[in-house]
Amino acid sequence: MNVSFQFDKLSKKFPARKGALSLSKFEVAAVKTVSLKIKQGETFGLVGESGCGKSTLAKMLVGLLKPTSGKIEIDGEIFDKSEPKIFGKKIQYVFQDPISSLNPRKTIRQIMEAPLKNLHGMKRSDRDSRIEELFEAVNLRLDYLDRYPHEFSGGQAQRIGIARALAAEPKILVLDEPVSALDVSIQAQVLNLLEELKEKFGLTYFFISHDLSVVEAVSDRVGVMYFGSIVEVGTAEEIFSKPKHPYTKLLADSAPIIGKPLTLNENSGYELPDIMNPPKGCAFRDRCIFAKKLCSQKTPIFKKVKNGSAVSCHNPIN
Repeated sequence: MNVSFQFDKLSKKFPARKGALSLSKFEVAAVKTVSLKIKQGETFGLVGESGCGKSTLAKMLVGLLKPTSGKIEIDGEIFDKSEPKIFGKKIQYVFQDPISSLNPRKTIRQIMEAPLKNLHGMKRSDRDSRIEELFEAVNLRLDYLDRYPHEFSGGQAQRIGIARALAAEPKILVLDEPVSALDVSIQAQVLNLLEELKEKFGLTYFFISHDLSVVEAVSDRVGVMYFGSIVEVGTAEEIFSKPKHPYTKLLADSAPIIGKPLTLNENSGYELPDIMNPPKGCAFRDRCIFAKKLCSQKTPIFKKVKNGSAVSCHNPIN
């Protein structure tokens, strides 16, 4: 297996207090010792309810958040945040809200020029040629370059955001809910574009979404995240047709149509665990119909099962 990038025992904790007037300080774990290997050229989808740690993990992968522990390795090199230029040439981030991610005071040309100048030191003539190539690749008109972000629709702005990310010439794109802010008809256009760009530029995608139908359509493999931990990994077909973790099955049964968000809290009778007071054992046990006494006593180990899948569960579904 050719590994494009991997992370080992990656975690993120944030300082917190029990109440506004409390003097006692402690830490809450948004991401708990997550480890994954992403294959070169694949689209790895990550799903889970809002608040499970998906975006926190994504921001660590691109250097927007410093991990509390663990390491990130790209092309066999351990990422060091002290060298952002080297890192920026390897991996880039596409934001959920395309318009707010673009500097409103700069023209699109200025936005596009920044990575070409700062990361690659290109001369003006070379920058102009590269920008034209990228705009052609994402199907945008060149006269858009002298406009400002607020002049574009969500779909157009997301294409600009993708072009900006590609300007750094990365091999990996972290796509954090890249189509969730778009109309369903525009979602399909952007997803088709991403597939074309992946083949054209030889990209690897880390694709985050709460929309299971989108993830199923675009992903080679899928990871399922719950309460800061990845509880299952497998091929898209295995994850959605033969889930091993009870939470994965609950997700798969919850969102059968494109654009439907995950709303398990309303249907299950239980809310997500309290991050300020995390439960012992399996964090999903109070929502699980298969839970046993062991589930409240011991945290399950993430282990491989048949067909190359892996699951963190004391009672995986057969």
